[in-house]
Amino acid sequence: MRRSRNVTLLATALGSSAKSASLLALPAAPLAAALPAGWRGLAASSAADGGEFGSGGPRWLTWRGGALLLAGGAAGAALGLAMAPTAGMPPLANNSSSSGGNRGSASAAMAAATPFERLQGSSRPSSPPQPQPSVAAAALPAPAGGEGVRPQAAAVAAAAGQGGREQAERREAAAAAERPAQQPSPEQVQELEEQGETEAGYGEEAIIRLPGEGPNPFTHPDPGQDRDAAGLPLLACGKSQAPAVPPPTGRAWPAHLVADITTTTADLPVSPLHKYTFWTFDGKVPGPLLRARVGDVLELRHTNRDRDGVGHNIDFHAVTGPGGGAPVTYAEEGETKVATFKLLHPGLFIYHCAAAPVPTHISNGMYGLLLVEPEGGLPPVDKEFYVLQSEIYATESSETKGMLEYSYVDGLDEKPRKVVFNGAEGALQGRTPLVADQNDRVRIYFGNAGPNLISSFHVIGSVFDKVYREGDLLSPPARCIQTTLVPAGGSAVVEFDCPVPGNYTLLDHSIFRMEKGAIGFLKVRPRGGDRRRDIYDSVDPPVPCPGCKLHP
Repeated sequence: MRRSRNVTLLATALGSSAKSASLLALPAAPLAAALPAGWRGLAASSAADGGEFGSGGPRWLTWRGGALLLAGGAAGAALGLAMAPTAGMPPLANNSSSSGGNRGSASAAMAAATPFERLQGSSRPSSPPQPQPSVAAAALPAPAGGEGVRPQAAAVAAAAGQGGREQAERREAAAAAERPAQQPSPEQVQELEEQGETEAGYGEEAIIRLPGEGPNPFTHPDPGQDRDAAGLPLLACGKSQAPAVPPPTGRAWPAHLVADITTTTADLPVSPLHKYTFWTFDGKVPGPLLRARVGDVLELRHTNRDRDGVGHNIDFHAVTGPGGGAPVTYAEEGETKVATFKLLHPGLFIYHCAAAPVPTHISNGMYGLLLVEPEGGLPPVDKEFYVLQSEIYATESSETKGMLEYSYVDGLDEKPRKVVFNGAEGALQGRTPLVADQNDRVRIYFGNAGPNLISSFHVIGSVFDKVYREGDLLSPPARCIQTTLVPAGGSAVVEFDCPVPGNYTLLDHSIFRMEKGAIGFLKVRPRGGDRRRDIYDSVDPPVPCPGCKLHP
């Protein structure tokens, strides 16, 4: 009864009970959608006050929400007419002590402003966009009272501001995101250039200006000179192909090392049955192991001899600076690029081609290791080896028998056809195992080029006495490790002793990868007559199981 009486009174005040009743029966969403944004928050808040709820929220306006909605719409229409003579004028401050006419003007200005603008006050822009009155809102019947509606409109607008504030703030945030970033003035740009600030990009249009550009302190224009401009002695960088390792630097002082690397294309065996067209550093997979000392300057001379005309560069994980040197070593076919890098950190580091698409260049064989000795070098050992694990993503060639072709799709799916040591299945087997002698201490510089898998590097028949994890040559090594994890793009240095002669198996202990080629051997030759039966002995002689790949 109370609801009916209130509805009747509301209809009488508006002069059309039939129209009011029909509006109250309408769903809330269509009615509110026709109103300005400021009133829609009010409609939602009113509908939630005792309305009927469904799975999507409030569905029908209550009598109270309908009353506020109709009053607010009528107020908006009246205010739109009242503001017409002052279109484009900034809103007036709302002064509670002003006359009714002033209160009406202030209320109209408040209704015209968005909730965010009402919060900003006088700090808002001098010429903000003015919201246009909704056609549907102007069509609602105006309540009686003339000027008396304006204070009511102010109260309704204040209530609507609470409901619509979040929406207004979201609109403001979206508009701010679309505005272009503020650019420095010409005077600021000139000042930065005078100070030698860096302007850098990465890619085909890279521009790199280094602070205080001047002559390279490590230049040596005369090929016959023995020192560079900084006084460092010029030496050839230690370099070797896997599994060999260059000898220790043996230096207690820094030097300027020169390394020439050539990128070429080569068809190389990837298994006893297949070949693969590799992109290579110096014609082999993996690329050479470079050896230097912390504090050395590495001068890289990169020449591109790729027969297919593909551009290449080199990203050294040991280099401090943009791209690890890739942007300044990029060379097209027939070009030579020269760059110098000071080696600030000791360790064992991957290097690889970083030309686009990077996964393709790495998958095709463009990787190697750079060893940077710490001050004082590494403890001496009897044998050092270079082993690098990688994956090959390929399918059978439809044109050439015995050839594999690169598969980008298999790379995306991380489903390698081969997982190998030193570029090929069988590279460390048969006639080409690693070789040491009984009682030797062995050090393996192990890298994982990936590009996708983590290696679980293990040597069957030995325990790693020392493991320099992640290629870290400064921290104390881990001791007595059975298997060490080496991430893609990472490395490790392991050491162990060989007191018992025989064959030791290197493998990725993610054991199914053994079937894809991630297996090799270290042959330890006997020395002297002591076979160390106190460590390893049996009643019967060893008998390898038929077809066993682990224990030949």
